[in-house]
Amino acid sequence: MAIFKSVLGKLKKGLAKTREGVVGGLVSLLRGRKLDEQLIEEIEARLIRADVGVQAARRLAQGIREDFTQGKMTKGEDALEYLKREIKAMWPQEDREIRLAESGPTVILVTGVNGAGKTTSIAKLCQKFTAEGKSVLLGACDTFRAGAVRQLEIWADRLGVEIVKGQEGGDPAAVAFDACAAGLKRGVDVIILDTAGRLQTQAGLMEQLGKIRRVAHKRIPEAPHEVLLVLDATAGQNALRQAEGFAETAGVTGIFLAKLDGTARGGMVVAIREQTDIPVKLIGVGETPDDIEPFDPERFVEAMFESESDEG
Repeated sequence: MAIFKSVLGKLKKGLAKTREGVVGGLVSLLRGRKLDEQLIEEIEARLIRADVGVQAARRLAQGIREDFTQGKMTKGEDALEYLKREIKAMWPQEDREIRLAESGPTVILVTGVNGAGKTTSIAKLCQKFTAEGKSVLLGACDTFRAGAVRQLEIWADRLGVEIVKGQEGGDPAAVAFDACAAGLKRGVDVIILDTAGRLQTQAGLMEQLGKIRRVAHKRIPEAPHEVLLVLDATAGQNALRQAEGFAETAGVTGIFLAKLDGTARGGMVVAIREQTDIPVKLIGVGETPDDIEPFDPERFVEAMFESESDEG
């Protein structure tokens, strides 16, 4: 992961709405205050407004309440440190690694709803792997939209990676099979399979996604090694519902959090982790292929909670 450049400034910018609108206000609220029940209730309300989710907000507030009742916590600053510590602890280090094949190509299946930023996220993945010296092949399994295939072709050309595509309206699983076969024959390191955008409630399309997975597995044992769900960081609780739906039907192994710009509410990653246990593995912090980094809870939480006085 050392190949990723530091993008802390972009991460802070991406979490501006969370920090300034809700969490930053919480920081200002807690500093210099003595804890009491009313303040603890306000902490819970602010966390919910930050898209942390009701379940996680209640658990965090209850932890503060218990320590306060036992005399272990008396100041607002104590509560702030507790929140940061508890949220960071939700992501063990091993959860955030992209799983690579021990031998042969690594197959990564990328899914998500239309408009989530899937194609751009795939471009970022290509850039990540090529920067690590790995060869990449794309499988354009979204055969329903000619525009989607064309977008992927443009990115493949720009980034110097190979692409396998099929006939418009053809069987997406057949493209997945051909891509895996081509990847094996050419000895590539990573095969990335794009899929049609779909809602988690569309049973037919979800079944098709399962077929793509089975075909990839048949051609390459243990494939897909990762099933990444691209989520729009600006989507708030809609993103949580998508994560819950895809977790049940698509075998999602990790989340690529896209569009983490100034309009996003970063607290949603807490809600997703709390309610689905799916790890966020990668984040997109800008529009170029270079704007990708591994999800780092330490840096993410510090950026989320940083106040204006800290920035100065």
